[in-house]
Amino acid sequence: MKNGNGKVLKFGIPKGSLEASTIELFKQAGWNISVSSRSYFPSVDDDELRCSLVRAQEMSRFVEMGTLDAGLTGKDWILENNSDVVVVGDLIYSKATRKPARWVLVVAEDSPIQSPEDCAGKKIYTELVGFTKRYFQERGIPVEVEFSWGATEAKIIEGLADAIVEVTETGSTIKANGLRIVEELMVTNTQFIVNKEAWADPWKQAKARRMYLMLTAALKARDMVGLKMNVPKGKLEKVIELLPSVTSPTVSSLYHSDWYSVETVSSKREVRFLIPLLQEAGAEGIIEYPLNKMV
Repeated sequence: MKNGNGKVLKFGIPKGSLEASTIELFKQAGWNISVSSRSYFPSVDDDELRCSLVRAQEMSRFVEMGTLDAGLTGKDWILENNSDVVVVGDLIYSKATRKPARWVLVVAEDSPIQSPEDCAGKKIYTELVGFTKRYFQERGIPVEVEFSWGATEAKIIEGLADAIVEVTETGSTIKANGLRIVEELMVTNTQFIVNKEAWADPWKQAKARRMYLMLTAALKARDMVGLKMNVPKGKLEKVIELLPSVTSPTVSSLYHSDWYSVETVSSKREVRFLIPLLQEAGAEGIIEYPLNKMV
C-alpha cells in the first residue's frame, strides 16, 4: 500500500504461541507479514504499518509508554501490568479452540482447599503475580504469592506450593496431572490495544479502527461458507424456507428463464446437513465456496 502522507502506525505482533496464528489472521484480513529468524521487525506489505515482534507479557507496557502505537496481547497481561491503554476490542483466535482462556486457582486433587478463602496463609505460585496478589488482597485473604518460571503444575506435585494460579482452555492438562480447579479467577482473550496519545491522533485512530474491522471480519468468516444454487420457480419458496442467512438470501432471476439464482451464507457445521436437504427440495448446481471476510 502506497503511503502518501508518510504516517506510520507502530504495531506489535505477539511473539511466541500466538505468533503464527496472528500472522495467519492478518493474511486472511489482507496483510502479508513476513518474519525472519534474524529480526524482531517483520516486513509487511503496508507502508502505513511498522511491525515489531514483542512478547505478549510485555506488549501492554510498550503500548502504554508509546514505544508502540498499538498491538495485540491478552487481557490477562494488560491486567497483570495494570496498563493504561485503549482497548479497541476482542479478537478470539486461539488456533487450538478459538475460545477464551481462563486463569484458575488449582490445587492437588486431595487438597483440603475448597475455596479461595481456604488459601489463607498458603503459598501460591503463578506467572500472573500482580493480578493474583490484587485478587486475594481485595478479598482480604492473606497469601504468599511467588513467581513461577514455568512447569507450574509440577510445583504442587513436588510439594513446593499449596496452590497455583494457571491458565487453561479446556482444563484437560490440569486434570491429567491429578489436580483440581477450585475457582475461576479471570476469563482472558486477545485484545487489540492502542496507546492513549496515538488514539487521540485522528489518523492513527482511524488506521487502528480499520485494522480491527478487517481482523474481526476475517474471524467472522472463518466458520462460514457461501452457498450458491439454481432453483426452479415452482420450488423457490420451499428452498428459501431451508436457507439460513445473515439477513435474507439473495435471489435473482436467470436470463430468459423461470429459474432463479439463490445465494446465502451458512456455518460450516450446518452446511453438511443443509446441502442434501436443498437438493431434495429442488435446488440444482449447488456450489459451496469459502469466505475471507464478513463485515
